[in-house]
Amino acid sequence: MPTPTTSQKQDPDLYTPLGGVPLTAGQLPRRAAPLTLLVVVAAAVAAWLLGGFNVVAAAVLAAVVYTAVIYAWSRAVEGPRKATDRFVTALVTCAFLLALLPLISVIVTVLSKGLARFDAEFFTYSMRGIVGEGGGAYHAIMGTLIITGLATLISVPVGMLTAIYLVEYGRGKLAKAITFFVDVMTGIPSIVAGLFAYALFAMIFGPGVRMGIMGAIALSVLMIPVVVRSTEEMLKLVPNELREASYALAVPKWRTIVKVVLPTALAGIATGVTLAIARVIGETAPLLITVGITSSDNFDPFDGRMATLSVFSYYEYVSPGFPPGPSLDRAWAAALVLIIIVMVLNLIARLISRLFAPKARG
Repeated sequence: MPTPTTSQKQDPDLYTPLGGVPLTAGQLPRRAAPLTLLVVVAAAVAAWLLGGFNVVAAAVLAAVVYTAVIYAWSRAVEGPRKATDRFVTALVTCAFLLALLPLISVIVTVLSKGLARFDAEFFTYSMRGIVGEGGGAYHAIMGTLIITGLATLISVPVGMLTAIYLVEYGRGKLAKAITFFVDVMTGIPSIVAGLFAYALFAMIFGPGVRMGIMGAIALSVLMIPVVVRSTEEMLKLVPNELREASYALAVPKWRTIVKVVLPTALAGIATGVTLAIARVIGETAPLLITVGITSSDNFDPFDGRMATLSVFSYYEYVSPGFPPGPSLDRAWAAALVLIIIVMVLNLIARLISRLFAPKARG
């Protein structure tokens, strides 16, 4: 910092930049914000545990106190401009932490109540002949995997081919109509997909029909727009220079798409498909209508009712036996298994994105 001259000492405004904040303004310690947040959170937890505060009230109070303290401290030391920056940062941080509270609450609740039945019997036995304690969700786990696998086999080819058409070939009214209907399908309620699948099969087999393939059709209606959108965005990210270089070598367009475009976008497409599977694997409403529930093993999706984890958890919770404890434990354990499956699918999506990204292969 240069030494002020005699004229600058006589006129301080010459040595003060625009905005009125001196160049020699102070600065908070480097870890002032995280340490303050840690102290405030600890005080809020103590107030919740010892003072009888509601957890939501304690969290909101902690956010307000932290924002006020960090703003006042910064304004006193660093000036109004830096204090405003820290105020906005504190607001964003507190909003993020408050948004995490429901997620943390769900995870803690499901873990605490679901681990009671997280044993070998739960994964190897069905509910056939079980009235009270015991039994498991083996039939529901297998039913979930079978139905979701069939939905994936239906959705991925249809979604990918639709996206390829829209990006590489689609022009005119047909492409606009397809895009419009994909947007509409993205927002339909899941119960509508279940009613569609049920109505379709009821026209062929009569009312009251229940089959696993019906659930797969219903889930595919929910998966297809997600696959189309994710694949479409990934194909748009492929540089046109790659296509033009292939065309310059007299390679046909279909071969360019298969050999150049799709391998380049493979990581993003695989990630989108995996996330689409994770999005539908926990659906309950369409499976209640189309698949129903059974207490026995049935691994044939074309013959009779099948059990799925989401519907199994629902029925165990709303229709517990006597005493209700074992049924509720099974319901929470099934919910925990679903959460673990979704988490694993998300981790697989991230792993695929890393392994098959063009930079990793280059």
